[in-house]
Amino acid sequence: MESGDSNIIIHVISVLFNMSWQIFWPLAFGLILSSFIRHLLPVDTVVKHLGKTDAKSLTFTTILGMVSSSCSYAAASLSHTLLAKKATLANAMAFLVSSTNLIVEMFIVLVALMGWTFLWGEVIGGLILIATVGFLFSRFYPKEVEQELRQHIESAEPAKHAHSDCGMDMSSMKNETSDCGMDMSNMKHETSDCGMDMSTMKHDHSMHDHMDMPAQEETGLMSKITKSAGFFQMDLAMIGKEILIGVVVSSILIALVPQEGWKALFISNDVGLPTWLHSLLDVIIGIFVAMIAYVCSVGNLILAAALWHGGISFGGVIGFILADVLTIPMMGVYKKYYGKRPTKWMVGLLFLSILFTGLCVDAIFNGFGWVSTDQTVRTLNQSGFGMNMTTVMNLIFIPLSIWYYRLGKKANAGMGMSM
Repeated sequence: MESGDSNIIIHVISVLFNMSWQIFWPLAFGLILSSFIRHLLPVDTVVKHLGKTDAKSLTFTTILGMVSSSCSYAAASLSHTLLAKKATLANAMAFLVSSTNLIVEMFIVLVALMGWTFLWGEVIGGLILIATVGFLFSRFYPKEVEQELRQHIESAEPAKHAHSDCGMDMSSMKNETSDCGMDMSNMKHETSDCGMDMSTMKHDHSMHDHMDMPAQEETGLMSKITKSAGFFQMDLAMIGKEILIGVVVSSILIALVPQEGWKALFISNDVGLPTWLHSLLDVIIGIFVAMIAYVCSVGNLILAAALWHGGISFGGVIGFILADVLTIPMMGVYKKYYGKRPTKWMVGLLFLSILFTGLCVDAIFNGFGWVSTDQTVRTLNQSGFGMNMTTVMNLIFIPLSIWYYRLGKKANAGMGMSM
């Protein structure tokens, strides 16, 4: 008995290690990218392209999502960054679903695991979902709740006004930039002097050169990297626990729940329900399973293959894959980012969007007879190490992310924002 328990524990740890190994680099890459966007991307640029919701902005958002990280947690961080940069909520949510469902990494694994039919189901489903999310969030998300969401974002961005402001919060100083909180009305020619009387230093070239040096450092590449790293460290401090919970829960479920266990969730075709009702229930079940089991794109697709073998419908599988943004850990991330009430509305509209998309895909593919009952589902090799892309990228991003995190922690501690 003890030997059996020991084997189970070893198996769970093995799955946990392999899952962590597979998702580390896309997660690190996505969060690092998010930190740079948050620091470097001008607000005006985001507002210009994503400040209103239309076909052009949704297309731009979809492309932006496709070239970003495939990790849901990183995608959540990037969509949060877009909102902080004044993008519309509909565009930010469209980015969230596109960056987790329309990326090359997922396409490759889908074909390898489940065949080309599921790839096209994912592509068509992803596009339908983006359009649906754009429509529902622009039309039905309450304006007062969105205002609450944006106020929550504002209150959680302590560093956004600190750049080039001598470490002070300049949010209430529209016209007195770089004056360090001093009344500069009587100092017409002494701007950016951080409250120092420079009148006696106009001809002191050595002192002038000395005062120019920090300004040159401030605009240097390393300064930009350091400030961006501060956002990276704050992101991890905010959502790190939710990410860890998601990885552990998913690993335990994949390791311990047999295929027959998942099959017990589904309604047999012998029950005689109307086709539309059977499809509806399967999509709901698929979303429900995703909510409690998802950890990353690869782990999600492995479980999707198990669900397909277990008897879930085609639309149910697609609904399950698309629902990677509705997991319990992800809801925790949304709550941290946006607040409780905005998160409830966000989750509700995302659920309806995914449900509608799953039903549409099921109707389209079954209606045209594109779904076969003997889909080839191959086992994905989950060995942790090997000379593959994952290993190469992790060897790059593990030391890089550790260095970047420490840099950000040091920068935030220096500004009194250690988390």
